[in-house]
Amino acid sequence: MDREVAIGGVVLGQRPRVVAAGGEPELDALARADGADLVEVRADLFDDPEPGAMVAALRRLRAAGRPILFTVRAAAEGGKPLDEARRKALYDAALPHVDAVDAEIVSTALTVDLVPAARNAGKLVILSAHALEATPPQDGLMSIVDRGFGLGADVVKLATHAASIEDVRTLLAVTLAARRRGIVTLAMGPLGPLSRLVLPAAGSLLTYGHVGRPTAPGQLAAAELADLIRRLYAG
Repeated sequence: MDREVAIGGVVLGQRPRVVAAGGEPELDALARADGADLVEVRADLFDDPEPGAMVAALRRLRAAGRPILFTVRAAAEGGKPLDEARRKALYDAALPHVDAVDAEIVSTALTVDLVPAARNAGKLVILSAHALEATPPQDGLMSIVDRGFGLGADVVKLATHAASIEDVRTLLAVTLAARRRGIVTLAMGPLGPLSRLVLPAAGSLLTYGHVGRPTAPGQLAAAELADLIRRLYAG
């Protein structure tokens, strides 16, 4: 990368960082998160997400000591149906208690408010896009990357469904092209496990695993993923 980027005290870019992701049923496991560098709280995976309970959960995880990413994934990109006002309220409540936020590039109205608020609070901003059915062509994905950085992202994240090794190769090419800017890429589906080990070699900063039930198709368990990353990316 051309600049130093960190989430809490975890510097990105020196080696792939493992994120343990989960929702309300995984809070105890997230607090342990064996082997993970960071934890991601998916507010949309809570039964009835509301700001007060979210703050209590985040404070509990904060006591465990790992930096926290926070997202309220939109329904169109794999999350629970929540109206934009509720999503915004959850982000606003969480912001003082987390180290980074992740919002969709296409959620323009929410993102336009969230990015400056996060920057003013000293939090890292990940802007993401999820293609649940297929992997778009490389030029289409690069346009999304450009849009994310244009909206003020510190890091852009792309997750696509990969039906073939050619789709993984497309993600690999995008990762190589964007790695100096700050990129996270991963595949969902049968080739997801492979992508979470291979794409970091091209410069993807984060790789995600689960601590109970997967939060996306093709996830490895965070502890297994962390062990593989340690073995494959020694030093």
